[in-house]
Amino acid sequence: MKVFKFGGASVKNAESLKNVVNIIQHYEDRLFIIVSAMDKTTNQLEEVVKTLLERNERSFESSVRLVEEFHRGVVADLSLPSSKELIEELKDLFDALRRRYNSPISAHFGFEYDQIVSLGEVLSSRILASTLKSYNIDAEWLDARQLIRTDNHYKEANVDWSETILKLQNCIQGLPNKRIFISQGFIGHSSEGYTTTLGREGSDYSAAIVAYALDADNVTIWKDVPGMLNADPKYFANTQLLSSISYKEAIELAYFGASVIHPKTVKPLQNKNIPLLIKSFVNPLKEGTVIQQEQSADKLVPSFIVKKHQILVTLFANDFSFINEDALAKIFERFYSNAIKINLMQNSALNFSTLLDADKVNMEALIELFKPEFSCRYNENVELLTVRHYTQEILEELLEGRIILLEQRSRQTARFVLSK
Repeated sequence: MKVFKFGGASVKNAESLKNVVNIIQHYEDRLFIIVSAMDKTTNQLEEVVKTLLERNERSFESSVRLVEEFHRGVVADLSLPSSKELIEELKDLFDALRRRYNSPISAHFGFEYDQIVSLGEVLSSRILASTLKSYNIDAEWLDARQLIRTDNHYKEANVDWSETILKLQNCIQGLPNKRIFISQGFIGHSSEGYTTTLGREGSDYSAAIVAYALDADNVTIWKDVPGMLNADPKYFANTQLLSSISYKEAIELAYFGASVIHPKTVKPLQNKNIPLLIKSFVNPLKEGTVIQQEQSADKLVPSFIVKKHQILVTLFANDFSFINEDALAKIFERFYSNAIKINLMQNSALNFSTLLDADKVNMEALIELFKPEFSCRYNENVELLTVRHYTQEILEELLEGRIILLEQRSRQTARFVLSK
């Protein structure tokens, strides 16, 4: 069994879906295929959630119609023999979505979010399964909302591994004559039967979950890049392909903000020594990147990661007490309880500094959160530069003319908070 994951860019329109079919036709293996929502669908469904909670019926209907018309358009462009049946199936899904407006609304935003935003993966996987069948590829559609068991931590659910493994193995064993399986990334279900999601960009993680449960030979994530690069070509010239790196290096790069793979993806694969391949759906015959146990190639190519739109927050104890273990425990508890994620942190005797995504924090609310024990100062419009396997020459070139607000260095990694 091999596990494939196709992201939103690889299934964004009819032409892209046909390309996915062509890729699948090159393989004779048993394939478990994980699909993300098409292109910008997740963002559009987030707008549906927003209009639902605002109780704006006109905007709700308009936002639902936008998603529906896009998917109907893709089906029309595909010209499938089963188009009529597929359109009816999509109609049923959107009718159910519209009925949510007149149903009781949960006080838990995350619950409503997961029930609605998960529709994107259901739509894309249904359309891909029908497309494959039109090419005489007998693809079995499987519902991740019945296979991936999680807790009810909506918007970022935690996997119940024992239940998930049991459900996936029983499902596949019950379909011994099927070769191709199509399911959804990003979504699962709680023990109560409600839909949950694994966090934004969680489809990579879904592929790793399936691979772990089914002892897959490998996982391939199909991207619009030739593999894992040492830097984002939007910010750096002359980027290099990392043809082979270790699980450890991949986890480090993902943790520091490399966007090619989801940070949670690598752990379950490393635990069972399942190789992870990053390949291009544009040039599917090229080798791409393999992520595996061997670490010898990790240091050959320096890697550069930039996180823009950051805010540097510094907390000061108002009574001039030390930022000791007790103070740090209070700070971390408030960050954790309010789901505020930290990209970098550093403390001195009297202050604690942390870097946050600017679009995910309300500074007025954060300042109130730490009163009365702490005062807060912050720098907006900063960016975080991380360099793996740096040399002094590389750092001097990258930092020339830049204002450094904070820096950290270890033997292999240098990180800098830079003002514009």
